[in-house]
Amino acid sequence: QVQLVESGGGLVQPGGSLRLSCAASGSIFRSDVMGWYRQAPGKQRELVATITSAGFTNYAGSVKGRFTIFRDNAKNTVDLQMNSLKPEDTAVYFCRRLNDNTWGQGTQVTVSS
Repeated sequence: QVQLVESGGGLVQPGGSLRLSCAASGSIFRSDVMGWYRQAPGKQRELVATITSAGFTNYAGSVKGRFTIFRDNAKNTVDLQMNSLKPEDTAVYFCRRLNDNTWGQGTQVTVSS
């Protein structure tokens, strides 16, 4: 069974950048759709971005133009580059393999001055 482990979270000032990484313990199948989601305190978990095996991407409107999702099937990783961060981006960020609904444990991102 594939396990997903996120890393790269932390505290950053508004306007700053962070890069999150999701590493799979097993192989990410080429047909898998991978995604990043987030959950802020008191709110429902929401989609941030997804990427198909062919590299087609989809973003939430609130992050479009600021965040970029990448995948490397050879390295079994899916990264999320986050630029121009805002306080409202503060949340726990989760990696997900959509095909079998596998989730990582999450990594905290806090945007604050």
